[in-house]
Amino acid sequence: MILKGARQVGKTWLMREFGRTRYKNCVYFNFDEEDQLASVFERNKNPRRIIELLGIVADQKIEPGETLMIFDEIQECSAALNALKYFKEKANEYHVLAAGSLLGTLLAEPKFYPVGMVNLLDLYPLSFDEFLAAADPPLFSYYEQIEKNRPIEEIFHSRLLEAYSYYLMIGGLPECVASWIQYKDPRRIRRIQEELTTIYENDFAKHNGKVNAGRILLVFRSIVSQLAKSNQKFIYGRVREGARAREYEEAVEWLVSAGMLNRVYNVSKPEHPLKAFDQPGYFKLFLFDAGLLKHMAGVDNSAIFLKSDYQFKGALTENFVLQQLRGQFEVEPRFYAERNSEIDFVIQNGMEIIPIEVKGGEDKSAASFKAYIKKHEPRTAIRFSKRGYATDGKITNLPLYLAGMTSKLI
Repeated sequence: MILKGARQVGKTWLMREFGRTRYKNCVYFNFDEEDQLASVFERNKNPRRIIELLGIVADQKIEPGETLMIFDEIQECSAALNALKYFKEKANEYHVLAAGSLLGTLLAEPKFYPVGMVNLLDLYPLSFDEFLAAADPPLFSYYEQIEKNRPIEEIFHSRLLEAYSYYLMIGGLPECVASWIQYKDPRRIRRIQEELTTIYENDFAKHNGKVNAGRILLVFRSIVSQLAKSNQKFIYGRVREGARAREYEEAVEWLVSAGMLNRVYNVSKPEHPLKAFDQPGYFKLFLFDAGLLKHMAGVDNSAIFLKSDYQFKGALTENFVLQQLRGQFEVEPRFYAERNSEIDFVIQNGMEIIPIEVKGGEDKSAASFKAYIKKHEPRTAIRFSKRGYATDGKITNLPLYLAGMTSKLI
């Protein structure tokens, strides 16, 4: 199995914890910290010989089915990634779990990716419900009992909205969440987010391969200004004046493959199947973590907690909703635009296409959303806002904190 995901989402901890709790023994190898490990894979193709040598390195006998081998930062050794196919074919009784930062960029190269030989699992920052379970277990016990069409008492609605505001400030990166639980200090969160931003930007130069590191950095730093526009379509000219797609599209692909950015395609028609109507050159890019986006945009915490309107509120809210929607449906969310109106997201639930409007406050839906409903007549339409859980005609208002329960509540 290979774990994919951006740096600092908890891959190493999860692999070690899985090995500790589910196996008799666990051996851990880090290709970033141990340079000479690569020679074991570069000079040998036989997996049993590799296992023998790794046992000597770990000073432990590696037993089939009882020992979990962990290969961390495997992107530093393409030969080790390629060797997984030999484990599958000739030593399948041995269990291997691998992960790496920016691994998606290496998996995009067929010569290194053992197609059909590995299981892939994507790991994301903590979703809102996971954050709530860690930060406020009693409130989470109420949250997980919420059911379709059941009203939410005002006292719990208020507390969950407050927890949502904390999530926007902290985000879902494990180090930030752990720091908040221990210290409740916004300054510590800010320092961690600044350090993580620096780490990510340094990674661009370290792991970029054939893609120009400077262009990757420029695309990454442009995300805030891209999302601040009223029309959030990604514009290459906002990366650098005069920039063209052919110069920066590889940098965009690299950041998406690395798990740093989430791409949402526009569809020419809001019809089943959504993928058939993708417009490849027309898309939005969102950051993989809402808390980090809040920090990069320089949004003051007081703006979030004092219920004030601020320029970046809509973009930050959309970023949050997308994070919670991802993984709930077989087809990733898209968006739809016609004439002068835009539907924030459209999701495919079976054969049904559901339009979604995102509001950062308590205001009701815009005229464009109602016009879409009148024209396309969807069975269900969803508005996310700070209003309570209620249905009015075809529009169901889901409080923002329930975005992670969308598939359960529609």
